[in-house]
Amino acid sequence: MPRKRRPEGTRAPNGASSIYLGKDGYWHGRVTVGVRDDGKPDRPHVQAKTEAEVIDKVRKLERDRDAGKVRKPGRAWTVEKWLTHWVENIAAPSVRYKTLQGYRTAVYKHLIPGIGAHRIDRIEPEHFEKLYAKMQESGAKAGTAHQVHRTARAAFNEAFRRRHLTESPVRFVKAPKVEEEEVEPFTPKEAQQIITAALNRRNGVRFVIALALGCRQGEALGFKWERLDRENRLYHVRRALQRQAWQHGCEDPHNCGARFHRVACAENCKRHRNRKNCIRNEKGHARPCPPNCDRHASSCPKRHGGGLREVDVKSKAGRRRFVLPDEIFDLLMRHEEVQRHERVHAGTEWQEGGWIFTQPNGRPIDPRRDWGEWKEILAEAGVRDARLHDARHTAATVLMLLRVPDRAVQDHMGWSSIRMKERYMHVTEELRREIADQLNGYFWNPN
Repeated sequence: MPRKRRPEGTRAPNGASSIYLGKDGYWHGRVTVGVRDDGKPDRPHVQAKTEAEVIDKVRKLERDRDAGKVRKPGRAWTVEKWLTHWVENIAAPSVRYKTLQGYRTAVYKHLIPGIGAHRIDRIEPEHFEKLYAKMQESGAKAGTAHQVHRTARAAFNEAFRRRHLTESPVRFVKAPKVEEEEVEPFTPKEAQQIITAALNRRNGVRFVIALALGCRQGEALGFKWERLDRENRLYHVRRALQRQAWQHGCEDPHNCGARFHRVACAENCKRHRNRKNCIRNEKGHARPCPPNCDRHASSCPKRHGGGLREVDVKSKAGRRRFVLPDEIFDLLMRHEEVQRHERVHAGTEWQEGGWIFTQPNGRPIDPRRDWGEWKEILAEAGVRDARLHDARHTAATVLMLLRVPDRAVQDHMGWSSIRMKERYMHVTEELRREIADQLNGYFWNPN
């Protein structure tokens, strides 16, 4: 259907679309879809051999404009440019440290090397799926690929919100399937063995707290005497201890850490008796540093921002109070007395920070050392190997066995949502036996 002609001598209103026959014999159309950075109208151009075809193109542009599906003017960013901008300028100021570290690993180690050269408006869902498959073929776990997928989804959804894209390609990507392993909480006997082994060590009550109260590692290591209400036997969880990576303070991070760069070994390497220890590109061997390596910030003379740092707890729900069981409170009081003697013995070497759990010099405990001690305690107790975080799962499961109401469990564990109980509460052998006994009583012993 031909377009309606405008009366002779009149002009189209400002912002209206225009269609005209050019001197080149083609029909042309322009549609105002917004304003460019310089303040001038953004009027994309379309052309076709016939007037009907260009009318269809103009109307499609108008529909996309009205639906908010027209991307910003200018050349589209590459995936590498957008991801770098997103992680450093958009995500970095708004997310927690560990979340940001996960984003950076996904962006710089996987997404940019894998798909960074594409333009963001031309990348397809299949590019992501092929990347995830290639990662897993190279030995990466499905959970790692899933983390990369979540990062890509966050980054490209933001690109869509800012009109760099008309639609996020990650929306149609099938995420890698992750099989969550069922956590087996410690049995009462195992818990008693762990507690007995832990109390033979300095700071042993720290692991009792992990099992009984279900504190996160950073929360427990961040305990301070000033937050302990002795009169009411309350502890106020407000802050946590966290190890953060050091940042370079120099102008050239690559050269700053040059003496620490790992260089690939030669075929006839004589530095390593065992060839498996060679630094090579082969799968299963230690990898050399990349050509533009800017790590090794821990050796920078101007390093900043790293080391053990006190941070806010994970969420608003994490700011909570524990009423300490009598046994734990008594253990803490005995622990305080031992620490008082250590402080006297250390003399001027003692660095007072008010920490409840400390090194012999008063400094806080590194999470890595804490994890190592947990593994040693499990071995001494003769208990199966397990994550430190499994102690938190055990504490949550015990609350379920004790029939503690859901709302109280949520408050005690510091969960933002009670739905977390599906992840942390597990059906134990005792509970299965209790169900069997109840069924016995219901069907076969009704009296």
